[in-house]
Amino acid sequence: MQFHVLSFEGPDQYAQAGGIATRVWGLSESLAERGFPTHLWFVGDPDRPGHDRRNGVELHRWCQWISRYHPGGVYDGEEGKRLDYASSLPPYLWTNFFQQALQLGDSAVVLAEEWQTVDCVLHLDWLLRMAGVRERVSIFWNANNTFGFERIDWQRLAKAAVITTVSRYMKQLMRGLGADPIVIHNGLGRDAYEEPDPAAVWALRQRFHDRTLLSKVGRWDPDKNWLLAVAIVEELKHRGSRPLLVARGGVERHGAEVMAAAQSAGLHVVERDLADPGAEGLLRATADINGADVVSLRSPLDGECRRALFQGASVVLANSAHEPFGLVGLEAMAVGGLACTGYSGEDYAVPGRNALVMQTSSPREFIGLLERYSADPAANTSLRDAARVTARLYAWPEIIERALLPHISLADR
Repeated sequence: MQFHVLSFEGPDQYAQAGGIATRVWGLSESLAERGFPTHLWFVGDPDRPGHDRRNGVELHRWCQWISRYHPGGVYDGEEGKRLDYASSLPPYLWTNFFQQALQLGDSAVVLAEEWQTVDCVLHLDWLLRMAGVRERVSIFWNANNTFGFERIDWQRLAKAAVITTVSRYMKQLMRGLGADPIVIHNGLGRDAYEEPDPAAVWALRQRFHDRTLLSKVGRWDPDKNWLLAVAIVEELKHRGSRPLLVARGGVERHGAEVMAAAQSAGLHVVERDLADPGAEGLLRATADINGADVVSLRSPLDGECRRALFQGASVVLANSAHEPFGLVGLEAMAVGGLACTGYSGEDYAVPGRNALVMQTSSPREFIGLLERYSADPAANTSLRDAARVTARLYAWPEIIERALLPHISLADR
């Protein structure tokens, strides 16, 4: 059985814009490790080979001729890429992969991600039906978020593919649109469980031992509740807790609003670039901050850096108002970080068992939870230990075995 993962995002820096890149790479790598021939078709770096192989995964960089004119990343020139992806990829898949393999008795599974691939799925479904082999290919289409939902013909899509999503929260949103998706949770790749450098984590904690160290990583998006994070820091400072928020946003315009709100609240904000990768870069970027209340990191954070930050922080704020899955919270839990999720109801977060869970938009609720577990080191340690155990249940091999493979028969048409 061969697997084909269809996604705009992928492992190249050019193709990384959010959690989807992490999802598709972790999924693809785990499928390959399990022994399945696995192909990832994504809008990759135009200056890299059109095809290469990494960790057993066949990487196919599509739309490169368009990407050369759009150096701003995977979603720069999005509409042109979407149309090219939908028109050119299905015939290529049929001619070069499916036609001969299906005639020899093999089967295939297509896993498509997000609204940009919908027309590609519809085109591929039509080609397979015309060839009389549709029942030999299982096609799934997955929603990670609500982006582009207004452009989807749900009835046509449901006839062409099994619709899936990443959480019960998303399932309920989609049922309101007439879709009835299967929940196949996001997973974590093996690198998410690697221990950060203990010396670096110790150094980070020692540097801010007399402060409440908060971290927040995500796009500058109002749905991520950045303004609530600012309000939490303001309230903690008012109470004399000497908070420090280490923040990493994206390139979105909302970031300027967040920084302006922080300054209006009387918070001292500094911006820093990471001169070095990993935990060492984090330590240097947070040195000599001169009493700052908020440190905004302007450089991307690699996995080692994120793991050190998540483990070393007092709390990782994953407090979104609209969070389809909450990958950052789960990443924090995987290294024993104390995650605080929002009120969208992440499936993996159990209040007071493995995470802090806010059910309102009140900073006082968060502070009450924080004070309770800060005053009880044993309870804090118990939360972090339980978080690690929970995160192991969301490793990609676990998700593939218990959620994906049992549903493949449903996608045979």
